[in-house]
Amino acid sequence: MTNIKLDSPFQFKGLTLKNRIVMPPMCQYSVEAKDGVPNDWHFVHYVSRAVGGAGLIIMEMTDVHPDGRITDYDLGLWSDEQIPAFAWIISEVHKYGAKIGIQIAHAGRKAQDAEVPVAPSALPFNEKFKTPRELTTAEVKEMVERFRDTARRAVEAGVDTIELHGAHGYLIHQFHSPLTNRREDEYGQDPALFGIEVIQAVKSVLPPEMPLIMRVSAVEYVDGGYGLDYSTELCRRYQEAGVDLFHITSGGEGPIGSAGKPGIHPGYQVPMARAIKEALNVPVIAVGILDDPHLAAATLGNGDADLVAIGRAMLRDPYWALHAIKSLRGEPAVPKQYERAF
Repeated sequence: MTNIKLDSPFQFKGLTLKNRIVMPPMCQYSVEAKDGVPNDWHFVHYVSRAVGGAGLIIMEMTDVHPDGRITDYDLGLWSDEQIPAFAWIISEVHKYGAKIGIQIAHAGRKAQDAEVPVAPSALPFNEKFKTPRELTTAEVKEMVERFRDTARRAVEAGVDTIELHGAHGYLIHQFHSPLTNRREDEYGQDPALFGIEVIQAVKSVLPPEMPLIMRVSAVEYVDGGYGLDYSTELCRRYQEAGVDLFHITSGGEGPIGSAGKPGIHPGYQVPMARAIKEALNVPVIAVGILDDPHLAAATLGNGDADLVAIGRAMLRDPYWALHAIKSLRGEPAVPKQYERAF
């Protein structure tokens, strides 16, 4: 048991959060000109969660290449011209005491609007998806550089942290999963190599005190998919490469648990987060139907995780953090404009 509560501050390296509540990345599919640039919708969406009391906001999956998006309506940061729009949102979020990061990714074979998606191997996700083209070894190395360049742009935009998306069946996950990586080059002989090189490249452009987060699927819900032992060892290697904090989710090469895998229940991923936290002595974010403030608080108080991510509940209620802390008799950091309501 610990004395950590939802409203307990969190400090790690150069990141200091006013509470333990994270808004995880959730795609909005709302880019208007298909140019990857955030707009008024994204501004209101993220800033309202800052007003609503979140400690850390992680902006949705933001892609390193136009063909790396799930759809053409997703965010991207593949050009310096996109930086100002992100900086606009980030600076405003900071005014309300929240910290903000960006999740950097490439969808790989799940890039639905790419004319020809790319992947570690030429295996379609399912019969409804296009068959991807296998990346050459040289193209894999170019992809690593794209992650580095996008991270540099995120830092220039003013982020407090960066999260790499190594989960839910997207490109990094595709490389480290034996189901989807059938390569015969160095990236097939060592499935973790691509992720390791991306981590090292991104760390090279991060300020020394900025923590790097990685989201990892701890379990694949498919026949022949990897389990917790495999993902724990994977995280160990990623930690050695430079990851400071892990965001533990599951699924993606088959169904994602939150999309309706049979048997899911509130807190269903928390034991996975605790297992990796204890095995590696590393801070972790737990996520997965932690909507009930008492369950979220218990996840922290029991020492299962260091931070809790609240996804769909925060889509429903931008002020979930304030309401949750208040319901647990804590002291929510309410904007002065709303103090009389609390």
